[in-house]
Amino acid sequence: QVQLVESGGGLVQAGGSLRLSCAASGRTFSRYAMGWFRQAPGKEREFVAAISWSGSDISYADSVKGRFAISRDNAKKTAYLRMSSLKPEDTAVYFCAEDSTTGWLAPTSSSEYEYWGQGTQVTVSS
Repeated sequence: QVQLVESGGGLVQAGGSLRLSCAASGRTFSRYAMGWFRQAPGKEREFVAAISWSGSDISYADSVKGRFAISRDNAKKTAYLRMSSLKPEDTAVYFCAEDSTTGWLAPTSSSEYEYWGQGTQVTVSS
C-alpha cells in the first residue's frame, strides 16, 4: 500500500517562498515519476509540476514556470516543490501524486497518477 504524506504548507505573504515535501512509502519510490497538483476553491485540480524517476524529465505548468522547482531525493523517498515569488493566485491545496507505471517521462495528466496524498494548504496573502 503506497502512502504519500505532504508537508510544508502554510500562510505566506505575496513574494514569499515555501518548500513542500512529499514523503512516500510502500513501494520502490525510485522507479516512479512524481507530480504536484493543486486545487483552489471552486476550481478543478490542475497540474503544477512533475519529475521523472531519474529527474531527467521535468515539466511545469506555464503559470509556475520560473518560480517553482520540483526535485526528488530517491534515497529519502521524498519529492519536493520549492515555490518562490508566490502570488495570491497560488493559493490552493497542493497534492503530490505517484505515477501508476514506470517510465522515462514525467506525466502531466492527473489520470496517469495512481496514488495521491491528502494535500497541504498553501495560502498566499496579498
